Amino acid sequence: MINKTARSVAEALAGVQDGATVLIGGFGTAGIPNELIDGLIEQGAKDLTVVNNNAGNGESGLAALLKMGRVRKIICSFPRQADSQVFDGLYRAGKLELELVPQGNLAERLRAAGAGIGAFFSPTGYGTELAKHADGSPKETREINGRHYVLEMPIYGDVALIKAERGDRWGNLVYRKAARNFGPVMATAARHTVATVHEIVELGALDPEHIVTPGIFVQQIVKIDRVATQAGGFKQAA
Repeated sequence: MINKTARSVAEALAGVQDGATVLIGGFGTAGIPNELIDGLIEQGAKDLTVVNNNAGNGESGLAALLKMGRVRKIICSFPRQADSQVFDGLYRAGKLELELVPQGNLAERLRAAGAGIGAFFSPTGYGTELAKHADGSPKETREINGRHYVLEMPIYGDVALIKAERGDRWGNLVYRKAARNFGPVMATAARHTVATVHEIVELGALDPEHIVTPGIFVQQIVKIDRVATQAGGFKQAA
C-alpha cells in the first residue's frame, strides 16, 4: 500500500545530506513551509545551496537557517527587502554566495529541470551583468528573429520543501490561492519532495481536475496545524 505520510517533520527530513541543493517554496509570506525550514535547522544539514524567491525575512524561517551558518549559497530573485538584515550581514561579510536570477527565469529554470529540458534561451538579462556566469565569463547568447537571448540552465534540487493545502496518502496535492507560487515547479525539479498539508484526505476525495501536483512528484507529506501568518492568513481561535 502506497502511503507517503510521514509521522513527523523530523522523519520526513532525516535523509537531507550536507551539501544538498534545497528548493524552498514561498512568495512573500504566502506558502512558506516554515515547519519544514525549522525542521531542517533541527536536522543539522550544512553547506547547503538554497533556492528561494527571496533571501529570508526577519529572524525566522529561511533567515534563521542563514543565521545558523548552514547555507553556503543562495539562488534567488529578490534578496533584499526591508527586513533582510540577516542576508545583508552575511553577504557583505563574504560568508554567503549569491546567484541573482530574474524571477521569471528562476521559475522557468525550475520548470525546465522538471520537464527534462536541457537549457533554454531567454531575453531577460541580455546586455546586463545577469548575462554572465559567477566567474564573470559571458553566457552563451543567440539572436532569434531579430531579438537577443541568453542561454539559461535548469536548476535541479536534491530536496524540495513546499507547502500545500490538502493531500492524500499518495502525495497528490492542492494549494490555497497564492500559496501555490513556486511549489508545483519545485516539486517536479527535485529528487525528493516533502510537502506540508493542513489536511490529509481519503483517496478519491480530491477532484482529479483540481490536483495541481500529482503524487508521482511527492515522496512525503506531513500534516501541520494552521497558524496565522504575518500578512493575515488563518486566524487563531480567540
